[in-house]
Amino acid sequence: MVPSIKERPLPCWDRGGARVPSPISFCPAESLEWTCLPGSRVALGPGLACPLGNTAQAVVAVAVRPWQQHSVQRMSQALERPEGCWAWVVLLASLVIHGLTLGFPTCIGIFFTDLQRDFQASNSETSWFPSIQTAMLHAGGPLCSILVGCFGCRVTVMLGGLLACLGMVASSFCRTLGQLYLTAGFITGLGMSFSFQSSITVLGFYFTHRRALANALASMGVSLGITLWPLLSRYLLEELGWRGTFLVFGGVFLHCCVSGAIMRPVATSMAPETRKGLPPPSKTPAPGCPAACSRAIQRHLAFDILRHNTGYRVYTLGVVWMIVGFPLPHIFLVPYAIRHGVDEHRAALLISIIGFSNIFLRPMAGLMAGRRDFAGHRKYLFSLAALLNGLTNLVCTVSADFRVLVGYCLVYSVSMSGIGALLFQVLMDIVPMDQFSRALGLFTVLESISILIAPPLAGFFLDISDNNFSYVFYMSSFFLISGALFMGGSFCALRKKERQGRQAEGEGAITEAALEQTLTVEGTDGSKKQVYTEIMYVTSL
Repeated sequence: MVPSIKERPLPCWDRGGARVPSPISFCPAESLEWTCLPGSRVALGPGLACPLGNTAQAVVAVAVRPWQQHSVQRMSQALERPEGCWAWVVLLASLVIHGLTLGFPTCIGIFFTDLQRDFQASNSETSWFPSIQTAMLHAGGPLCSILVGCFGCRVTVMLGGLLACLGMVASSFCRTLGQLYLTAGFITGLGMSFSFQSSITVLGFYFTHRRALANALASMGVSLGITLWPLLSRYLLEELGWRGTFLVFGGVFLHCCVSGAIMRPVATSMAPETRKGLPPPSKTPAPGCPAACSRAIQRHLAFDILRHNTGYRVYTLGVVWMIVGFPLPHIFLVPYAIRHGVDEHRAALLISIIGFSNIFLRPMAGLMAGRRDFAGHRKYLFSLAALLNGLTNLVCTVSADFRVLVGYCLVYSVSMSGIGALLFQVLMDIVPMDQFSRALGLFTVLESISILIAPPLAGFFLDISDNNFSYVFYMSSFFLISGALFMGGSFCALRKKERQGRQAEGEGAITEAALEQTLTVEGTDGSKKQVYTEIMYVTSL
């Protein structure tokens, strides 16, 4: 128990500041404050000695209170307002974080053959490395939400950068695939999750009216990352090998800490509103560990939103199904091209073509999605982008010529830019902003399950089919096309149902008013009244 603070002066000093005869007097253990000068008190721990002279009084009286006032003033000055000038600096930092985190898994395919050769592993075993890393990138959402609630977005982003650096540095010394799963997969993936999801959350507070544009511009960082990571990876792989390359990547991830330092707190009324969607803490202590775990899950995972919000349920299930096929081209396109005789440099260039095209396409998609004309149709545009992405992957099953693959990358970039620009914006449209953090946590956890099983499943098909990559692209197209059709059809059905519900409510209200409305007409003699029921015919418009 913390001892109570008493404001009475201790025997060490009196109210006027006169010193007692004893040269050293110890404060009683039950008191935490002593009076130095009139109106100034300083906290002490139990059993600490009081100062010895008037010089100490002057130092404490002059130094303590101005420092406290200055710290409060600094805190108020550090708060930023939304849609202000500093919001665009934060947007730039978020763009860098997107490029470092979401762009990095796309270059893993360049190391696929070297890792498979050095560890003497199969396609399925090697695929677990990018699978674990990308899954942790999305599954860390609930833990990231807890850290953001406790320490804020700035600290969480910087912590993520340190973890990602530590994981990549440790992975350069790995001797087995299991160690690589733990370091570059689990630790680095978790660090990237902290940085990425915190940068998404902070954009929701800094931008209100231009939120769609901000999300699209931030996702440009993914395009830059997809463009630069493969080129840097190929160069470093030839010069340093994959171990030296991973060591350098550890230093690159430290830039997340620099970007996180820019994300100052926001002075907005939305910050406390994020707590409205959370269940109030219980005043009685939890009976045990299961109850505490249940309360934590309820607080940080939006299972209640999943049950009651039909749009969120449809969108989450559709994306989870679709994501099984979405990351496969990023991992297997380079090995597929190399196996069919494409030079390694040109094969790595294919991923860069996708990223470079997205630099221009994602802002256009964000601007289009941000228009008021498309505000109610973003979820349909997202479904259309997923459908186009799945149909595009069928091109790789027809030909592996380099010129054909370049055309495939250009068309693929169009659909990928739509998915990247709309993925989180559609979620913000479906779920209120005060519940977005919880909804995003559950959304990314379920998404990570699909990401975890997708590459090993594709690797299994490669192993049983003697490295026939056509099965990988068939699998990718199937999940993308079926997921897009499910989301598009479900959203159309929900919209039709909502219209019918609103129409029925309007007709019911008008009919009820018509039945209750009567006309009272006074007789000619003024002594009798005749009541007539007004009949109204209600038709649907």
